[in-house]
Amino acid sequence: MFLRVNKLQIELPAPKRQDPNAAAALQELLGGKYGEMSTLGNYLFQSFNFRSKSKLRPFYSLVAAITAEELGHVELVSNGVAMLNNGPDSAADDSGDGGDISQAPQEAMKDIRLAAGFFSNGGGAMPVDSNGASWNRDFVTTTGNVVFDLLHNFHLECGARLHKLRVYESLSDPTGREVCGYLLVRGSVHAHSYALALKKLTGVEIEKMLPTPNIPLAKIPEAQKFLDEGSHRRLYTFSPADYKEIAGIWGQGEQALPGDPPGELQVVDGMPEGGKIHDLVGQPNAFTPDYAPEEMYEIAAKLTQAMR
Repeated sequence: MFLRVNKLQIELPAPKRQDPNAAAALQELLGGKYGEMSTLGNYLFQSFNFRSKSKLRPFYSLVAAITAEELGHVELVSNGVAMLNNGPDSAADDSGDGGDISQAPQEAMKDIRLAAGFFSNGGGAMPVDSNGASWNRDFVTTTGNVVFDLLHNFHLECGARLHKLRVYESLSDPTGREVCGYLLVRGSVHAHSYALALKKLTGVEIEKMLPTPNIPLAKIPEAQKFLDEGSHRRLYTFSPADYKEIAGIWGQGEQALPGDPPGELQVVDGMPEGGKIHDLVGQPNAFTPDYAPEEMYEIAAKLTQAMR
């Protein structure tokens, strides 16, 4: 089962401006071939289908723990997309009726790259790529063969890092760049962990292929703080008591990758401290949450008060 915590894995800076086209670029990291929906889908179903869980516990625990982190990555990218579509944080009153909608208050939306992001989704994220093509189950590989699945996961993480770098190079807004910087570091961790798992199973030192692609994280400002705090050496269990067996793979004196700040790999029980989820301001003229939301807000306030 899963435990949900009302935080993002990191706190994202507010966007400088409304930028739906930047949001469209970030969609590639959500619904693209190497996006977070793909990593989540692969590891989720591999963990469900894993054979001989009790006998292969460290390898099962590795896939299961990373599954939980990937679910948080889907949440993180989705929030980044919605924030870029919404624009800077605002304390504006969103309880009005939307004004005179006959004056085309959303005229600019017809010219954005992913117009469906507004027309169908109200500026929210969806499991689609940067061109609006739907993510699909054909991106999921789960064969039941442990070595094959781990090798596929290694390839997937390496591809995802290239994906993230290209999206990063296309963005200037701090929100999207922060998402990319963090995920580049965490993707490196996951690629390294799958490489070490394959090494334990086969004896092949596949970690010598890392980093693939050869991305110098120290030259990416948004990645630097995560390197400084040691995120590149941490693997989280995302559980209060389970999946501790990953220490047999991510530990035992194994070291950080060459080029990253040195140090021994660490397993951390639980999850990152996390950061706030930004409150997106409603847009009555876009019927989000509705054209005249004041009654909805009143009802919600009464329900909240009743629970105290």
